[in-house]
This record gives sequence, C-alpha cells and structure tokens, in this order.
Amino acid sequence: MRFSEWDLPLLYYPVLLLLSRKLFWVFCFQPDTISLLLSCPLPITCEWSFCLTHESFSSFFHSRATQYTCMLLRYVLEPKDGKEEVVMKLKRLESSVSTGRKWFRLGNVVHAIQATQQSVQMADPVPRVCLSAANLSRIIYFVCDMVLWARSVGLVPSVDKEKWRGWAARYYYYSLLLNLIRDAYEISLQMEEISQDKARREESGLQSHTELSVADEETEWLQSLLLLLFRALKRHPALLLDTVKNLCDILNPLDQLNIYKSNPGVIGLGGLVSSLVGILTVANPQMRLRSK
Repeated sequence: MRFSEWDLPLLYYPVLLLLSRKLFWVFCFQPDTISLLLSCPLPITCEWSFCLTHESFSSFFHSRATQYTCMLLRYVLEPKDGKEEVVMKLKRLESSVSTGRKWFRLGNVVHAIQATQQSVQMADPVPRVCLSAANLSRIIYFVCDMVLWARSVGLVPSVDKEKWRGWAARYYYYSLLLNLIRDAYEISLQMEEISQDKARREESGLQSHTELSVADEETEWLQSLLLLLFRALKRHPALLLDTVKNLCDILNPLDQLNIYKSNPGVIGLGGLVSSLVGILTVANPQMRLRSK
C-alpha cells in the first residue's frame, strides 16, 4: 500500500495532536508516573549531554544573534538608496545562518527533555504545570521544525510547508506564553514577599526613615504597584532577564500567527536582545531563572 503525496501529512496531524494532549495530561496531572518513566537510564551520559547542551546553546545563541542582527540591519538599510548590494548580502547571510542553526536542534531537544525531567518534580503546582506544558510544547515545536528541515532537503517533499510552519509557530507561541505565565506568577510571589516584609517592618517600628519610596508617601495605588514590581525585579535579576527574553521571543510567533503584526525591524531587535540575554545566561549560569 502506497500513500499519495497528501496522505502522509494528513496522518501526522492526529498523531501529533493526540500525543501532545496525552503527554500534557500526564506531565501536568500525573507527575509521579512521568517521574518514574523519566528516571529510567537514557543512552546519553550526563557528561555528554551537558557538553552537548552547553556547547550547542552557546553556538546557538551566537548564531541567533548574528541572524537577527542581519535582519535588523537589513530593515534599517533597505529604504536607503544605493544599499541594494549590502541588503542582498545581509539577506544571504541571514539565510545561511538560519540554515546553520538547524544543526543545533539536537542539543536543544536534549535540553528540553532534561528540563522536563526537572519540572515534573517541582513542589509548586503552578510552575510544574506551566513549565511541563511549555517544555512539551517546545519539544513538539522542534519536531515540527525537523520535519520542515527534512522537507527543505528533499527527504519528505510531500509535506505541506505552510501548514507545518504554522504548527511550529503555534507550539512555539504556546511554549513562550506558558513561560510568561510562570514569570508573572514568580513576580507576584516576589511582590507579595516584599509587601509582607514592609508590613512587618512597619509593625515592629524598624522601618528606616531614610528610605524613600512612593508607597511610603501614600501616593496612588498604581505607583505603589509599580514600585513593588521594580523592587521585585531588582531583587531577582534572573527573573527580569527571563521575562525580557520571553517577551522579545514571543514577537516572532505573534507575527507569524497574525495575532499581532510587527515589522522585521521590531522582530530583529527583539531577537537580538533575546539572544544577548541567552548568551549572558550561558556565560553566567547564576543569571538563569530556576524554580524550586
């Protein structure tokens, strides 16, 4: 029995959808079961997987920064006269770097699996659900991206490129949205902790009179909220960097899914900022957000 050129892609969708729904349920609501399954030894040693993910992440963010820098420069130079040759060179370089980034997907997949192993063991149910679902969505995004790569090199020419690109953008968007929900939850916890500390200092009479704040001067509620937000992010720079990175990353899938249209300049700037944050977290692991 042979499949026609449309049969094979049509078979992918229900399998992918059922798999994602089943894994989402297991990851989020049956952490003991999935922890037992993931505790089985993998054919990848810890040392090898660490080197793979660390090296691939470092190279991935450098190439990603190069790609979005080219996109941003191309957007800036495109309207100017006499820059056609430079724009074409930047476009070719951007395309080449984008193709080269596909080779770092293996390290990203390994990292996503490792992140899932850690997220399902979290005690707090909100980060456990958000991060488990986000990592699952990221894995599915990588699968879709690999299918697109296989199609581009001619391994599966019958794949509908636009549909699979839409699926990849959608799951990438889900992953980033869930990470932003987790960031918002962590920020709310930090703001609540700062507010409680301030209340305890006021009750004990130990609050410094030299500390100047908008809240202490009984200004408006919005200013007090913004002050709490500022203090929470200042106390936890890793949380600030993770939030900025996710906000910058989500611009691309929002544009691809026609949820919020942006121009290449905004997407290029957001991708460049996100890549620089990624390079910083790889160079300094203490700046990477971790949940207990």
